[in-house]
Amino acid sequence: MRDQGIISASRQDEDQQIEAALRPRRLSDFTGQSKLKENLSIAIEAARKRGEAMDHVLLYGPPGLGKTTLASLVSNELDVAFEQTAGPILQKKLDLTGVLSNIRARQVFFIDEIHRMVPDVEEMLYSALEDFRVDILIGQGPGARTHSLPVPKFTAIGATTRLGLVSAPLRGRFGLVLKLDHYTVDDLTRIVARSARLLEAPIADEAASEVARRSRGTPRIANRLLRRVRDYAQVRADGRITHEIATKALDLLDVDRWGLDEVDQKLMLTILEKYGGGPVGLSTISASIDEEADTIEEVYEPYLIQLGFIDRTPRGRMGTDRAFEYFKVPRRSPPRIVPQPSLFD
Repeated sequence: MRDQGIISASRQDEDQQIEAALRPRRLSDFTGQSKLKENLSIAIEAARKRGEAMDHVLLYGPPGLGKTTLASLVSNELDVAFEQTAGPILQKKLDLTGVLSNIRARQVFFIDEIHRMVPDVEEMLYSALEDFRVDILIGQGPGARTHSLPVPKFTAIGATTRLGLVSAPLRGRFGLVLKLDHYTVDDLTRIVARSARLLEAPIADEAASEVARRSRGTPRIANRLLRRVRDYAQVRADGRITHEIATKALDLLDVDRWGLDEVDQKLMLTILEKYGGGPVGLSTISASIDEEADTIEEVYEPYLIQLGFIDRTPRGRMGTDRAFEYFKVPRRSPPRIVPQPSLFD
């Protein structure tokens, strides 16, 4: 079991290194999100012409769409240093003070999962973002005093999958608030083709489209599936990824033609079969499929809603007619209500 854990960790580290290598280095190489790219390019060019730090940016959207990649691209385009941290890591004011004390002028400071910052640290970040200073409390009791440390003007880029959990005061300190949407199949096909070239894995156009179609509109998933398809092609074929090879590999991974995996199918069948299409509460679904409610709401539901398989209603989640048709589940007939005889009959 220990050896399996070591192998699994090693494979995960290797995948992360490959994923980092596949990321574009310039904004012009970033595929999709055209409106967002245009807004960013204007802000970058304006900051470059003025020789100033760019305005703070808040990126939000489902996981795997490229928020971290875009943050690093901004630093590349501005030709400045890049510092990365995450909301859950900054648990004490001292943690944030340590990072900000090393900030350089015009540097990009990226905070992933910014919605998970604790309130004390978040309040300290306010003055750093707005006034470029860090307020430190020295001493305790009646003799305590506040000392302000100046911070060079920098660009903060926050990323979140749950914009609603970012407090209004924090959100208001970002000059640009930009949303990332799921990618089209055409955009993902271009991403898969580019990644295949970098991986030196020959791929047919139809195969790239097949991988893209099953990637849930997410580049991170597209690249992950491509690596598994490449492995299959090298072991079971001559290394070239044809449409037939891609289809066999993806079927072996239990990823269907809409990119639905085992958890998606289990979730949908629970709603459709066990609860007759709903409405059913999120906590009930979570208990039924043994999956965290937050994971269902953030990772699985958005794509299923986009496909038109689930409706969110005040009473709970409901399966749509399209879902019943796709999963070949017959609708239950509503129970027949037999009227009870009245005393006056």
